[in-house]
Amino acid sequence: MSIKTKVFLLVFLILLIDQVSKILVKTNMHMGESIPILGNWFILHFIENNGMAFGFEFAGNWGKYALSIFRIIAVAGLTWYILHLIKADAPIGFILALGLITAGAAGNIIDSALYGIIFNESTYMNPMVEGSGVATLFPEGGGYSSFLQGRVVDMFYFPVINTHWPDWSPIKAGQSFVFFRPVFNIADSAITIGVILIIFDTFFTRRGK
Repeated sequence: MSIKTKVFLLVFLILLIDQVSKILVKTNMHMGESIPILGNWFILHFIENNGMAFGFEFAGNWGKYALSIFRIIAVAGLTWYILHLIKADAPIGFILALGLITAGAAGNIIDSALYGIIFNESTYMNPMVEGSGVATLFPEGGGYSSFLQGRVVDMFYFPVINTHWPDWSPIKAGQSFVFFRPVFNIADSAITIGVILIIFDTFFTRRGK
């Protein structure tokens, strides 16, 4: 199997797993619903965000347009660069790390670009209405938003440490402290792993070269 085939297979598999997980969550869980997987350490917690990875926000509707366009340009640039590196016979580990980042960025682009069109609104559950809050794929009444205005689906939550700041702490004394607080998805994970691999490769593997 050629390096090009390995990279694009990796990208395809990440996109597939990312989108299948998001669609399953979107069509089976209401907004804010939590399902414990490993006690209180690993929880499926459905939320959506309007902006960047791990739930960060970015400047409203125009910010979403700008972010989506930037992501599309970035994915196109990364794809070109990966093909260039393959021709240059660059190290496979570095190329695969870039493939992870590309796949993650593309996965969140799909949400932003299409989810507002192909899904109706996910809402919090109404106890009086069975099945309320769960979105439908390709609803008859159309989606909840327009092209590039969809929201990114997040679901993985790892509150490994859930405690309070000590009363003597100079900051946030007595307030809640949760680590790790952000809720994320497969695409976010792929980007993070790719960046970590590149940093590791830069500062350790290539340090003596």
